[in-house]
Amino acid sequence: MAETMFVVERGDVLGEAYRRRITEVYVRSFAEDFAAFSRDPDRLTDAFEHMLLLDRFYIVLADGEPAGLASFTEGDQVLFAPRRREILRHLGPARGLLGYGVIRSWFMGASDGARPGLAEIGFVATEPAYQGRGVATALLRHLLALPGYREYVLEDIKDTNVPALGLYAKLGFTVYKRRKVRFARRVGFTELVSMKLVQDAEPTV
Repeated sequence: MAETMFVVERGDVLGEAYRRRITEVYVRSFAEDFAAFSRDPDRLTDAFEHMLLLDRFYIVLADGEPAGLASFTEGDQVLFAPRRREILRHLGPARGLLGYGVIRSWFMGASDGARPGLAEIGFVATEPAYQGRGVATALLRHLLALPGYREYVLEDIKDTNVPALGLYAKLGFTVYKRRKVRFARRVGFTELVSMKLVQDAEPTV
């Protein structure tokens, strides 16, 4: 079987024609986190499709189809522009308000220490059919090669996500922060791990 060639493009370069397929990858990859809003991936895609800022996401294409994604921001850049009415229309009043509130409170503010020139990589995801085939590695290598950056952070990775933590370590990221979570037994993990990488550091005199 021929090896699949991966191409990485920024979401806005792919354009609106890819918006729904990009959102589907996002929803399927983080379905567990969205379970309180809905377990129906089509409904979640309908609710979230409008809000992704495509210029803040990089997409891995395999044979022209999205196979993975990651966000890439710096400073006070945000990833989403959620519209309350649109989310409520698809998720209903109660779950829609919950979903809108969570997105606004968890994902609309800058991370601690965020600043221009410090790149934050997040929401690294691979479609199930392409897991184990190097999608995330290709994507991260692409992001680490973008011009204008030498410092990178990956924030709040679940300590149970051993494959991701291993991949990031292999690429040179090191742990710089661990945050205990409340109700660990209920949520299924104990810590949120943050990692950083500094490339081509200037030697100290």
